[in-house]
Amino acid sequence: MKAILRGPQHALQLTLAVVKPDAMAHPLFLQAVHEIIVNNRFLIVMSKDLWWSRQESQRFYQEHSGRFFYQRLVEFMSSGPMRAYILAHEEAISLWRSLMGPTKVFRAQYTSPESIRGTFGLTDTRNTVHGSDSPESASREIAAFFPEFSEEDWYRHREPQLRAGNDAKADVHRGPGGGWREAD
Repeated sequence: MKAILRGPQHALQLTLAVVKPDAMAHPLFLQAVHEIIVNNRFLIVMSKDLWWSRQESQRFYQEHSGRFFYQRLVEFMSSGPMRAYILAHEEAISLWRSLMGPTKVFRAQYTSPESIRGTFGLTDTRNTVHGSDSPESASREIAAFFPEFSEEDWYRHREPQLRAGNDAKADVHRGPGGGWREAD
């Protein structure tokens, strides 16, 4: 769903960001990823910690069923807790993907050593974070992690307020440099 553009600012875009079990096992990695989100002026719309069952992981990665890495990915993503975020930014998907770096850790370390995966990634499966690759994927993935969230309602009611600088709700406030972050 597209929001109407008003004034010089563009509509905020949503994306899903997931901190995978390998990073959750290291509190300093988790903190570093959170700081990257805040320092890059994302709005944290929602976040939660969760631990998926094998069946939930299979359902989420069903599009990869039959590929050589599918089973390894399903087992890993159900091996420990994760932190899921709904992030908003004018260019949420492309910015988050840029910050993550390439999926393959070796490539990330070589071409994007400052990226999250280049810095913290261990293997192609244990690569610290996940992010949506398109608006359609973001909608589908957000619904999988946050079934209680209504994207349509958010775009209709909350997004215009946030874009206009109205942060009267207690769930978010302006962070350093005018960015948005969740309340402490």
